[in-house]
Amino acid sequence: MAASASAATGPAAPRTKTKKKQKRFVPQRVKVPRAADPLLAVLAWGVNHQISELSQVPLPVMLLPDDFKASSKIKVNNHLFNRENLPSHFKFKEYCPQVFRNLRERFGIDDQDYQVSLTRSPPHWEGSDRRFLLSSDRTLVVKELSSEDVADVHGLLSHYHQYVVQCHGSTLLPRFLGMYRVSVDSEETYLLVMRNMFSHRLPVHRKYDLKGSLVSREASDKEKGKDLPTLKDMDFLNKNEKVYVGEEDQKDFMEKLKRDVEFLVQLKIMDYSLLLGIHEVGRAEQEEEEEVEEEEGGGGDEGGATVGGGSYGTSPEGIGSYLNSHRPLGPGDFDPYVDVYALRGTEAAPRREVYFMGLIDVLTQYDARKKAAHAAKTVKHGAGAEISTVHPEQYAKRFLDFITNIFA
Repeated sequence: MAASASAATGPAAPRTKTKKKQKRFVPQRVKVPRAADPLLAVLAWGVNHQISELSQVPLPVMLLPDDFKASSKIKVNNHLFNRENLPSHFKFKEYCPQVFRNLRERFGIDDQDYQVSLTRSPPHWEGSDRRFLLSSDRTLVVKELSSEDVADVHGLLSHYHQYVVQCHGSTLLPRFLGMYRVSVDSEETYLLVMRNMFSHRLPVHRKYDLKGSLVSREASDKEKGKDLPTLKDMDFLNKNEKVYVGEEDQKDFMEKLKRDVEFLVQLKIMDYSLLLGIHEVGRAEQEEEEEVEEEEGGGGDEGGATVGGGSYGTSPEGIGSYLNSHRPLGPGDFDPYVDVYALRGTEAAPRREVYFMGLIDVLTQYDARKKAAHAAKTVKHGAGAEISTVHPEQYAKRFLDFITNIFA
């Protein structure tokens, strides 16, 4: 059931009709971080509010079909509290609160840590396209969705949840943790929160998006000009790149990948990629030394690592917080409970590296639009061409064949 409430300068009665006497809704007096972007301020307020509300509700023994259709909505009008940071009118909606709460638990994430990671300091936009937000402690990624994407997530969610239960949370799929709609100035923004596949403290120096297709799978010159370009399959082959991990790690990784891909085939999903990030330990050590020298000379800036680069850092609170209570992490070290997609490179590798690998873009089903694209590309490139738009079983086989061969 969707819960809806409205707040004005004085408390207002909720619109929900019921025989029982309803509590009057008063906007929660939670200070939100100062954010120049009203969207980020409302996101922080909404997550704070929802986690606080959920903490009052006992965990259900089991999820029911209605939980996968449920939502919780709040509408705030003309509130006076914290108006230097929040717009005067906004709406916030959380989709399937009990389902995402259950998923966070299954992925080993405490609700309070999740709340702190997202709200203690405002997330920031990654890159120029403003499609991704990164939490300030760099443990969470928030992706902007279209309304069609939200429908796709809804369609996938019960299957996804069942699969996460079956594999005990051990998966290379994106780890979905929360989905929200933020409405400011009549503009609606849909947001999906996931674990960051890269490390919150080990900067990534090389990045690949691999589909196992060779047609139009080379990064553009414009992309290659970026500080951290997203390279593709042909770039990987042209650079003679390889992933150097131990035999046992490779075996475990491929078993997990095959199981995940079988799940995607069952749902007729295709066009997904393996996101591969590579951390060079020696390069990071050198960058760290240079930053220390700069700071001693009066230059430098504050802050820790970002997704793509920067110095080593540890998050003081939030999801990465318990790192600080363990032994200090040295160069190239990571906590597998925080960096869940990380694999250590072998001693035999040409250079010391850490790899981050996970599946992304898992919402595309092989529907009429994809079938039409496949027909058009076949006409253009020929029936034998390695195009990305193919039937899910064919896509999966080619994808797994390619990924099997990225290892040294």
